[in-house]
Amino acid sequence: MAMANELIERRARLLGPNVPTFYADPVHITRGAGSYLWDADGQRYLDAYNNVAHCGHCHPKVVEAISAQAARLNTHTRYLHEGILDYAEALLARFGPGLDQLLMTCTGSEANDVALRMAQAATGKRGFIATDNTYHGNTTAVAHLSTRRPPIGGWPDHIRRVPAPDSLAPLGGTAEAQAEAFAANIATAIAELEAADHGFAGLMLCPIFANEGMPGIAPGFLDPTVDLVRRAGGLILCDEVQPGFGRIGSHFWGHDWLGFSPDVVTLGKPMGNGHPVAGVVARPATMAAFREAFGYFNTFGGNPVSCAAALAVLEVIEEEGLQENARDVGAYLLTGLQELSHPLIHDARGLGLFLGLELARDGAPAGEEAARIVEEMRARHVLMGRVGRAQHILKIRPPMVFSRDDADMLLAALDASFRAIPA
Repeated sequence: MAMANELIERRARLLGPNVPTFYADPVHITRGAGSYLWDADGQRYLDAYNNVAHCGHCHPKVVEAISAQAARLNTHTRYLHEGILDYAEALLARFGPGLDQLLMTCTGSEANDVALRMAQAATGKRGFIATDNTYHGNTTAVAHLSTRRPPIGGWPDHIRRVPAPDSLAPLGGTAEAQAEAFAANIATAIAELEAADHGFAGLMLCPIFANEGMPGIAPGFLDPTVDLVRRAGGLILCDEVQPGFGRIGSHFWGHDWLGFSPDVVTLGKPMGNGHPVAGVVARPATMAAFREAFGYFNTFGGNPVSCAAALAVLEVIEEEGLQENARDVGAYLLTGLQELSHPLIHDARGLGLFLGLELARDGAPAGEEAARIVEEMRARHVLMGRVGRAQHILKIRPPMVFSRDDADMLLAALDASFRAIPA
């Protein structure tokens, strides 16, 4: 613990205050492989949290692709290079008709920032809608969509936040009424933006509402909203940073599972298996409007090393059957979660290898208890997080190589952790 205390002190001194760490007793991680991480003392932890290492920590094929390309060439896209074109062809083949062009960035925040500007360029308007319990990144523009902390000077008037779908307190009073109630709130927000002379440029959302806690919606949920947005002339901006690349098992993209075709799709974290690479996929008319209006260039976006990493990720997903693994292991793990018994457990739900365990006490979100479970799991050498409006939903989002044996280890630790806290 002495070294950990020293690192915590150095972080505060060199990085400034309020730099977050996970867990009351932070973990000093020194290496990783597959679904596992090791700390400085050699203790192994099961990683049930990190979707960044999509193909598993330090996957040898991705490491080799990065190393080989870095030893050959790395530069920006103002020179001709096959790497970005090879990757674009491989990636775009995974999308439905019309989503035909790619712009590459370094982070999901940048990708979402670009998506907002694409909608502005395509519509000539500047108003946006997001849910009131979402997160889409760290740039000034996308941070305005989040309700985590108010910006200096207050919330900008060209952003509207509508109530997010919720499993404990569904919009409209029932799960069946929630889709129409969500759309009705969107309609109100569009009217407000038009009345304020901002106009309606677009709606940004995650297709599985990941940061909202995956609130148990089903395919078709967004149909009334999609129809409304189309009639209003806005764009649908789909943030696939968390559900994309086969994580949900049944489909490669969350929007395909939900059953709609967006105008713009943003990608990030898992795209390079830890290498910083992200992107925006758009319809040609939308891309052309953006390029004309903004003349965008990103020095590191689409560089040869990033493209090599990203292409290797696509190949590993295919070669190792990771989407199928997500479907199989996810279903196995979900069954195990549903069999857990504790008064705090309100619901277990999941899509592939993105699962949630919602905790409630007397019908109210149990955020403090969820925090306790996360700490208990860390003490049992399993790393996971929590999400939801009250941070009351245990979030399980492991690398895609997560196995049934890993699931058994997680379930045993969860059972012990629940037994360690009061009912």
